Amino acid sequence: MAFGFVIERFGLFVHLLSLEEGGSLQRGFSFWIGLAFIVLGALTSAAAITQYRAVLRTLKPAEIPEGYRVHVGVLASAIVAALGVSLTVYLFVHGASL
Repeated sequence: MAFGFVIERFGLFVHLLSLEEGGSLQRGFSFWIGLAFIVLGALTSAAAITQYRAVLRTLKPAEIPEGYRVHVGVLASAIVAALGVSLTVYLFVHGASL
């Protein structure tokens, strides 16, 4: 996701450098590639939740180490996925401005 954000913002920076006086700011190819990387990161995080929970269901209670918090990974991945979706929406709505 961070890589996608960097690509999107760098493309905007290059576009601003080449922008002529009075020209309009448009979304370029780097915007869409950057957005795709961010969405891919969010989807990967969401997929990690489902994979982790599927593997966790196959374990017996005795196989889970004592004191292991099984929901911390799910919570962290859910937060990362939500932030990725939020960043995608924000960039899509405000992508042409700094």
